[in-house]
Amino acid sequence: MKSKTLIATAALAAAGIVTTQVAMAYQAGDIYVRGGIAKAEVADDNGRVAGTDLNVSDERGFAYGVGYLFSDALGIELNGTEAVEHDLALGNTGIGGVDRMPINLMVNYYPLGGTTSRVQPYLGAGLNYTHFSEEELDGLDIDSSYGFAGQVGVDLAVTDYLLVGAFARYSDVNADVELNGSDIGEAEIDPMTIGGGVTFRF
Repeated sequence: MKSKTLIATAALAAAGIVTTQVAMAYQAGDIYVRGGIAKAEVADDNGRVAGTDLNVSDERGFAYGVGYLFSDALGIELNGTEAVEHDLALGNTGIGGVDRMPINLMVNYYPLGGTTSRVQPYLGAGLNYTHFSEEELDGLDIDSSYGFAGQVGVDLAVTDYLLVGAFARYSDVNADVELNGSDIGEAEIDPMTIGGGVTFRF
């Protein structure tokens, strides 16, 4: 009889542990921060500058995000990456590099938000702002850009507060290029940024 009681107690305890390990992610009122590594793969055709094809290198860097859910299924997120340096070339001739820093403001939809599912996919759409700086070629200036941004991602809840995930994000980035104050063309970056990392949920 005692053994049956011990087995029943152990079963109930195990059930309790399983229950407490099921994460409720995401839900209304959540605040979260993300961090990880991402690679930006630019478009194949980067436009023409000074009558010559512009080529921009793919690069990787630290990605971040911070967000808030105002309902179980909808939230807002500010994300981006650190300033990453892209190599520039006109045809086969290198002309130095430029730093690109993107910032995105997204509205995200979480179809499984408010449930106990550990797998939490999401879709997002919003506005991209990209700032260019540190142009290495003397007199070269690449203007800032505004455009559409969209993303898809999925997070896996490890605990109630820790998630791991991956994402893919597209940004429409077209920027005017000037040399010594004169317009010489347009850079078409349009990066697809693919990355992954961890999210802490509060």
